Amino acid sequence: MHLLIDTNILIYHEDDRIISQNVSDLFGLLPEISFDVFIHPASVVDIQRDTNLRRRDVMLSKIGVYKQLPNPPLAIQDQEYISKVGTPRSPQDDTDNEILYAVFRGAIDFLITEDAGIHRKAFIAGISDRVLHVDDALQLFRQFIDIKEKIPSPPALNESYLYNLDLNDPIFDSLKDEYPEFEDWFKRKSREHRKCYVSYRSDGKIGALLIYKIEGEKIDVTPPLPQKERLKIATLKVTHVGNKIGERLLKLSIDLAIQNKCDEIYLTHFTEENDRLVELITQYGFEKVGVNSRSEEIFLKKMVPEEQDLVGVPPVEIFMRFYPSFYDGVSVKKWVIPIYPEFHDRLFTDYGLRQTTLFEHDGGFIVEGNAIKKAYLSHSKIKQLKAGDVVLFYRTRDDQSLTVLGVIEEVRVGMTDTDEIIRFVGKRTVYRHEEIEISPKPLTVILFRYHFLLKNPIKLGTLLESKVFNGPPQSIMQINDENYKMIKELGGIDGRFTIN
Repeated sequence: MHLLIDTNILIYHEDDRIISQNVSDLFGLLPEISFDVFIHPASVVDIQRDTNLRRRDVMLSKIGVYKQLPNPPLAIQDQEYISKVGTPRSPQDDTDNEILYAVFRGAIDFLITEDAGIHRKAFIAGISDRVLHVDDALQLFRQFIDIKEKIPSPPALNESYLYNLDLNDPIFDSLKDEYPEFEDWFKRKSREHRKCYVSYRSDGKIGALLIYKIEGEKIDVTPPLPQKERLKIATLKVTHVGNKIGERLLKLSIDLAIQNKCDEIYLTHFTEENDRLVELITQYGFEKVGVNSRSEEIFLKKMVPEEQDLVGVPPVEIFMRFYPSFYDGVSVKKWVIPIYPEFHDRLFTDYGLRQTTLFEHDGGFIVEGNAIKKAYLSHSKIKQLKAGDVVLFYRTRDDQSLTVLGVIEEVRVGMTDTDEIIRFVGKRTVYRHEEIEISPKPLTVILFRYHFLLKNPIKLGTLLESKVFNGPPQSIMQINDENYKMIKELGGIDGRFTIN
């Protein structure tokens, strides 16, 4: 397989302590996996333009140990691609387009970069699962080799109170710089017993933090947004690596909003260059709605769209813009997917029946597997699955229940090449390389978004009695709309989030 490294991660190696350690770990890992590693020639040209001669020479010496991608495809010759990612406005923009185009055309399997602009363009171009942050790459590549003893357990995320947090923790440094009154605010909210969710690194420092508030005030923006119950994300910060903990915190925010009957979530933010928070939230429907009196940008997410919000929006795009809402009308099919408990546990780690690990008995829960975007591999030969279809996962053997609802993003049928499967699932996979390699082929690979655990998991006996099933599902099967409506009712699916 072919791996492209953006030279900016070498710069982070010098300037950012946290990413620096990750980069060191990554380069220690690469010799143990069978990847050809390349630098893009456009990156070399970009470095040669640097007017700081000392820095230029240092960077050229660093990248000199890597092969350059031979005869790369040229983005400038593909107007369809350029129309997606945007006409370059600067030499750096042109370089980014060329680097990403190598992935777009299949010359490269995976690209590693910390450039938020490239990640944004990858999302627009539909190849974001193959464009990795350093922590994504570490998590993915560790599955290629047997280093289980070297890999620490994924971090636990615990509900706590602000008064239990150390205000001197480095995670708060940037907040203190941006908000002079932050320490006073923190102490005041601690006295009010403000809740939070927190995860700690192995060195005892905070690795991830979510502070939230349910409020009903108008939002300070021009023009002001009307008074309404909303969940405000006061703080969402991540220094943890791997495990998609930022995505997990975002899903947790959505779950908290649902529990508190809020239809909207918002946050205020001073956007920075290569801003990973903005990159994350915009993938799940947060939109910039203005700037407040402090010059902070306001990002708002509607979870329940109004009628005017849906004008001109195809059903298949509803779940992307208004997640967790989704279209479940007659234009999409509904499928039941049987899944063994072992893989159910990996994909849906917040399911109640899952056997907890010793690491979780302190009240936390494992983050790995709790990402919103997931991949499922099946031996089914059904070819009718398509983007926008609703999938319901049926846990076999022990529980024998319908448990989870998701929506398909993309499907490929008849995949036989292990490397091609890994390239397709990208950073979503919870499957080890060896498992994919030894699994009988061909495989059907389903990329989907995880929306809800059923409030009331539906037992097989109930499904048989209500005539939804004729027997235990043995493979992926389609159900009609009447039976799907029965499942919605029995499973307690919240109708606020279904559009039909």
